[in-house]
Amino acid sequence: MPSQAPNNNDNHAARPGTLYLVATPIGNLEDITLRALRILKEVDLIACEDTRQSKKLLARYDIHKPLESYHEHNEAARAMELLGRLKSGAKIALVSDAGTPLVSDPGNRLVSLCAENKIAVVPIPGPSALTTALVGSGMDVSQFVFVGFLPARSGERRKELQALAADPRTLVFYEAPHRLALMLEDALEILGDREAVIARELTKIHEEFRRGRLSGLANELRSRAPRGEITVIVGAGKALSQSFHHDGIASDVALPDRIKEVMHSQKLDQKAALKQVARERGLNKREAYKQLVAARDKS
Repeated sequence: MPSQAPNNNDNHAARPGTLYLVATPIGNLEDITLRALRILKEVDLIACEDTRQSKKLLARYDIHKPLESYHEHNEAARAMELLGRLKSGAKIALVSDAGTPLVSDPGNRLVSLCAENKIAVVPIPGPSALTTALVGSGMDVSQFVFVGFLPARSGERRKELQALAADPRTLVFYEAPHRLALMLEDALEILGDREAVIARELTKIHEEFRRGRLSGLANELRSRAPRGEITVIVGAGKALSQSFHHDGIASDVALPDRIKEVMHSQKLDQKAALKQVARERGLNKREAYKQLVAARDKS
């Protein structure tokens, strides 16, 4: 008896599908690539952070595909569900409300599951508030640290800022409008009065780059919270721009002089200024005080 011919349909169905990570506009709907539009038209399903938000973009380009919500509150269960569809051969696009998926948005769980199960993951590059804000800021962008959203609670936020105080690179944050003034005040106290840029409503009608120092920006925004999506870029502190010893202590500015700078620029008393300079240089307060006394004894 001749052997039965293989069922091509069964073989096709057994092949795993593909997960596409599709970057979408952060404001202006014209900021989408031709490739992204093609992929959105070809996939079997689009997983969206907010289906209502995604429908606006899809309607603009006459794209009609099934939508499935995928956000931080349902990510654990929905990731497993989508993984099952991918294993069955589905092509799925993952999009966030705006910008590149996974950048301060859900998606890591699903991508990790795909990697574990040898399912292809294809990024479709495009808009990002991070890079848009950086290139328009006028700050040094040769090296930077993307922090994303700081914790909402003041104590946790200050702790994270303290961990960043000695980093010599440009810092980039996302922030909610109602927390911006508090975040700037904490950054001023902990990081020092550095140059900073607030990028707001990027690519939209009311796009704005507000430049200055942390002290001035914090003072401006103390009485009124801005609206819209916000990215904050903070430059390296003055002491951190100097040459460093191997232990991270700036060598070009003497500790007493740096304390005086901080007292003058931020109107702090000596105790508070000493505490901040100690954090900048990776010292505990006792060691910083010993260095201060030693420097005075030499003068």
